[in-house]
Amino acid sequence: MDPHQLVSCIDFRYITDALTEEEALEILQNGKQGQRDREEHMLRSGYPAYTTSCAWLGYSDEQLKKLCSDALKEGWTRFKVKVGADLKDDIRRCELIRGMIGPDNIMMLDANQRWDVQEAISWVKDLAKYKPLWIEEPTSPDDILGHATISKALSPLNIGVATGEQCHNRVMFKQFLQANALQYLQIDSCRLGSVNENLSVLLMSKKFNVPVCPHAGGVGLCELVQHLILFDYISVSGSLDNRMCEYVDHLHEHFMYPVIISRAAYMPPKDPGYSTEMKDESVLQYQFPDGEIWQKLILEKKVEA
Repeated sequence: MDPHQLVSCIDFRYITDALTEEEALEILQNGKQGQRDREEHMLRSGYPAYTTSCAWLGYSDEQLKKLCSDALKEGWTRFKVKVGADLKDDIRRCELIRGMIGPDNIMMLDANQRWDVQEAISWVKDLAKYKPLWIEEPTSPDDILGHATISKALSPLNIGVATGEQCHNRVMFKQFLQANALQYLQIDSCRLGSVNENLSVLLMSKKFNVPVCPHAGGVGLCELVQHLILFDYISVSGSLDNRMCEYVDHLHEHFMYPVIISRAAYMPPKDPGYSTEMKDESVLQYQFPDGEIWQKLILEKKVEA
């Protein structure tokens, strides 16, 4: 689609104070420059990814070490660590993981909405010595001004705030960007309904010069978001600076066209469509309420019919 066609897909209501049709058109027209080179770069090298699979809460030290060691051998250089349950345990786990991945690889933190605003600032300051790139979802995902307060407090430590996987429309993202409440924008291809809505957020992110680093926690989200982030690089942002897409190795076996990861990068899909067609056998097993799995649970009286 040419820039005029793309702009015609976007609903600009409520966001023209942040992005006008004219500005969106200019961004897309500028994105044409070097587009073929960026497309060829993606076909060769893929889009950089980070792993969330190594450092979930509750893993033993032995499991953390093994998962980090295996990921390093596979070429991963960006690692996300779940935090927020216990500060002493977070300090110990971050020290262990930083020691495993070394000083040059990237570490991010994810609190999954655990804290109040001041608690988030204090907690992350205690983890700052491990040089995290960002703290993800430090507080309520609806608290735009709270995120702005946290962002301002952590800025001197060179720790950004990442959020967005719970944002359900372009207006919330507009306000996050206007308030300087995030430094890494995490679209979710299901929560932010439709390609059209995602287009408006990608374009606003470009105008505000905030990198898009999508949420993709498995369960088909990786398959969906790969198209959006490739489009962002090839046609909108034109940059890979501080940009990466989440990858979780979870449930891809149920999809006809699962994502292809090579040396910690999303390789562009070659099949038509949105990569989300599920295998017939998976649908028969898991569809609700008639799938085999659900019928078994009903017979075992673990769920009600």
